[in-house]
Amino acid sequence: MRQHNLDTIFPYERDIPAMLLKDIPVIQNEYLVNGRLEHWEGPFREVFSAVYIRTPSNMALKMIGTYPLMTEKESLEALDSARKAYDNGKGPWPAMTSGERIAHFETFISGMMDRREQVIHLLMWEIGKSYLNAQGEFDRTIAYMRETIYAYREMEQGSPQGVMGQGILGVAGRAPIGIVLCVGPFNYPLFETLSVLAPALLTGNTVIFKPPRYGTLLFKPLLAIFRDAFPPGAVNTVYGQGKALLPPLLSSGGIDALAFIGTSSVAAYLKGLHPKPHRLRCVLGLEAKNPAIILPDADIDATVEECVKGALAFNGQRCAALKIFFVHTSLVPQFLERFSEKIMGLKYGMPWEEDVFLTPLAEPGKSRYLDGLVRDACDLGARVVNDGGGLSHETFFYPALLYPVTEAMRVYHEEQFGPVIPVVPYDDLNEAIRYTTESNYGQQASIFGRNRDMVAQLVDVLIHQVSRVNINIQCQRSPDTVPFTGRKDSAEGSLSASDALQVFTTPYLIATKETDENRGILEAVGGKELAP
Repeated sequence: MRQHNLDTIFPYERDIPAMLLKDIPVIQNEYLVNGRLEHWEGPFREVFSAVYIRTPSNMALKMIGTYPLMTEKESLEALDSARKAYDNGKGPWPAMTSGERIAHFETFISGMMDRREQVIHLLMWEIGKSYLNAQGEFDRTIAYMRETIYAYREMEQGSPQGVMGQGILGVAGRAPIGIVLCVGPFNYPLFETLSVLAPALLTGNTVIFKPPRYGTLLFKPLLAIFRDAFPPGAVNTVYGQGKALLPPLLSSGGIDALAFIGTSSVAAYLKGLHPKPHRLRCVLGLEAKNPAIILPDADIDATVEECVKGALAFNGQRCAALKIFFVHTSLVPQFLERFSEKIMGLKYGMPWEEDVFLTPLAEPGKSRYLDGLVRDACDLGARVVNDGGGLSHETFFYPALLYPVTEAMRVYHEEQFGPVIPVVPYDDLNEAIRYTTESNYGQQASIFGRNRDMVAQLVDVLIHQVSRVNINIQCQRSPDTVPFTGRKDSAEGSLSASDALQVFTTPYLIATKETDENRGILEAVGGKELAP
C-alpha cells in the first residue's frame, strides 16, 4: 500500500535537482535600515529546511542558511529610520506625488521579477511549498501589487474632492498614517507580507517589516531592490525573534499601524503594549475554523472535489482552509468513500517533484501535534477512515480523515492548520448552525447543496457569523479585488487591493465659510477648483 513508502519519501542529496542546490545556503548577514544594507556582526539563527536528507546511515534536516538574531537596539534603530523618513508627513517619501511613488514601486516590481526563480526555490526549501504553489505565490504577489497600483491611481484621480453644504466649503482627501509595522506569516510569507507592505508604502507611509521565522531567507534577494527602489528609511527590515524585536517597537509608541497575521493571543499582547492603543491602527489576520456544511441534496462528486482542495491545498496550512465538515447522515458513506479515494490519488513527495500535492510541513513538531489530535479523537470514539491516514515520517504527515467527530474532541475546536480532516455527522441542520454561532471564529463558511430555500435559510444565518459565505465552492481569499476579513476573533480590518488603501490612510477635510475670498484660498490650498 502507498503509505508503506513513507520511510523512503525523503531524498539523498544526489537526487535533488542541481538548480535548487545552487541557491543554498543563504547567508543572510545584512539588514536594510536608513537606505543602507548594514552588515550584521552579531549572533545568527540557523535555518533548516522542511526537507530531510537521507544518508546510508541516517537522516538529517537540510541546513539552508542563517539570518541575524537582532536585538532591541537594532529594532529601535529601524524605528528611528522610519520616523525620520516620514518626518510627520514632510519626509521625501510622503511628500512625493502619487505618480512619483507609483514609479518607484514599478521599479521595485521590475527588480523583483528578476529574482523570481531564486525566491521560488527558497519558498520550496524553507516551507516545503511545491514548485507549482511557490510559483503561484510569487506571481499572485506581483499581480496583487499591480492591482494595488491600479486601485491607487483610481483613488487619486478623484482626490481631493470638493464638498459643500450648510454654508461650508471644503476639500476632502486621504493622508498616510505614519509608521507601519508589517509582520507576515510562514504559510504565505511573500504574499501576505507584500500585500500589506505595498498599500502601506504606496499611500506614503514608511514601513518596518519582520519576516516570519519560517520564510525569512527568501527576502534576502529582495533587500538590494528595496534599497535601490525607495528613498532611505522608507523600507526597513528587522530579523530575529519576535519576542525580542516587536515589544520594544510597540511599547515605544512610535508605531502608528500594525499589520499582523498570527494568533489572536499574540495580537492582543502586542496591541496591549502600545502606550496609546487608540492611536494604533490594526490590520489583523488571526485564527479560523472554517466549516463546510454539506446538505442532503449536495452533488457529491463536485462537493468532494472542492472539499479536498479546501482541506488539503498546501497541506491545509491556510487560514482560509476548510477545517471541519458537517455532513448530513444520508451522505456520510458516500462522502467518506469519495474523500478517501481522492486522498489516495494525491501525489505526495518533495516540493520539486512534478505534480506533487502533499509535501513536508514547515513547523518543527507539527507532525507530533497532529498525531495528538488524531489520537485524542480515536480515544473518544472516532476512527481514521482512509488507508494510511495519520501515518507520519519526520516532517511529513499523511492526511487523516476522521469520523465521527464530536464536540468532546480537541479537533472539533482547535484550528489544526494541517492535514487532519474532521467529519461531523448531523441530522438536524441546527447542529451545524449552533457550531458556527458558538465558535470564537468567524472568517468564512462553505455550503454545499442545491435546494435554494435551504441554502437561502443557511445563508441568512451565516452572514451574521462569518465574513464570507461560499456556495458550492471552497473557502478562499480570491479574488484579491474583494474584501478579505473576518468576524469575532478571526480578523480586524479588511484587505483587498482597494480596501487596504483605505486601511493605511486616514481622511482629512480642509474647510472654510462659503465666501468668494475663502473659495479662492481653499482652491489654492487644496489644489482643486471648486464648483460654484
